[in-house]
Amino acid sequence: MAKELLSVQPYKGTRDFYPEDMDLRNWFFGVIKDTLRKFNYREYDGPMLESYDLYAAKSGEEIVNEQTYHFEDNGGRMLAVRPEMTPTVARMVAAKLGSLNMPLRWFSIPNLYRYEKPQRGRLREHWQVNVDMFGSDSIETDFEILLVASNLLKAFKADETMYCIKINNRRFYNDLFEQYMGFDKEKSRKVSKAIDKKGKMSAESFNDYLADLGLNEEEISKLNSFFTKSFEEMMELCPESQGTKELVELFKLIKAANLENVCEFDFSIIRGFDYYTGTVFEVYDKDINNNRAMFGGGRYDNLINLFVDKANVSGIGFGFGDVTLENFLVSHNLIPELKSNMPKVLITRFPEIPYIEYLKLGELLRDNNISATVYTDSKKLAKQMKYAADEKYDYAIILGEDELKNNTVVLKDLSIGENMTIARGELVNKILNK
Repeated sequence: MAKELLSVQPYKGTRDFYPEDMDLRNWFFGVIKDTLRKFNYREYDGPMLESYDLYAAKSGEEIVNEQTYHFEDNGGRMLAVRPEMTPTVARMVAAKLGSLNMPLRWFSIPNLYRYEKPQRGRLREHWQVNVDMFGSDSIETDFEILLVASNLLKAFKADETMYCIKINNRRFYNDLFEQYMGFDKEKSRKVSKAIDKKGKMSAESFNDYLADLGLNEEEISKLNSFFTKSFEEMMELCPESQGTKELVELFKLIKAANLENVCEFDFSIIRGFDYYTGTVFEVYDKDINNNRAMFGGGRYDNLINLFVDKANVSGIGFGFGDVTLENFLVSHNLIPELKSNMPKVLITRFPEIPYIEYLKLGELLRDNNISATVYTDSKKLAKQMKYAADEKYDYAIILGEDELKNNTVVLKDLSIGENMTIARGELVNKILNK
């Protein structure tokens, strides 16, 4: 009977990261971290496992009921593998609330898991950049978050033709539905779920969905008119709403900062999570082949109250996954040739030369910030050179009997195929000052 072999494929919806994949991931995580640190955001992290109750309390129903990996541990506790990071950071802030200096500017890049159907831009496992500010409820804070989101894309050389930021406000939405439409909170909540899915439906299916929720023809007609009215017309429908005032002030800042070409009001932006309370936004790729929401976020002013009663700590932030970012960079040809700043050198070897001589040479190079590898097998020089070329080394060093006797080496510049014999004492300077 033939032995049954294990599959070499990773679990569905997850990925293997080979060295070249890690090069890409480390590059764009590096760009992200450098950009966020310019705004004085500090990095944090939390545990992969959290109490299931943490997500049941405030995450959207779809995530909790359908997408969360959860289990009961040996102690009878219900745990979840984190599907998002915002509840974790809220818990962390609440734990040290009395000793933290507000406002906080924090970010993280956690590994997250959701049981959903794998598709373009969505996998079951991904890394997500989370950017949050706690302890400031000013409209300038909302604007800063939008500015940071825009600057992150600009750090990858994206311009205003490549993306747009669509903005709404949950307070405005709630007041509009209560005061103008006459909906109670439960009806507003149900309609918000329909609006959140509107982009994936035909107009007829959307209207049928609303009818199934109990809306009459007049209400459906009014609701549909919201998606075609101008920003000014929408603000006139509910002028006394706090959300209206916030939107008006926010767009004044957007105009003053010359961001109006990438920012626009869009009533269909609701965001599916239940914890959002004010400004909400989504960032869209304008490429016709990848025309979708890449990421989003918003204000969540009541999340800390899950842990500390009457905490009164405001929060706002956004998150985006590495998969959607990579799709954006690929679609707009924004990924450069990835190359280390450190010169890469292969030290070839001959069996008649003591191995310790090659080790000394490697240590000399590494001590001077040059990456160096001693070839470990006794193969012909031609095969060693082929290995150096295939692995994209910058240089190869040849140290044979004559070179050892004369205290020299042959340095081969693999980019141009040129050999030069130099004194060992000049080797470091020659590589670093090409």
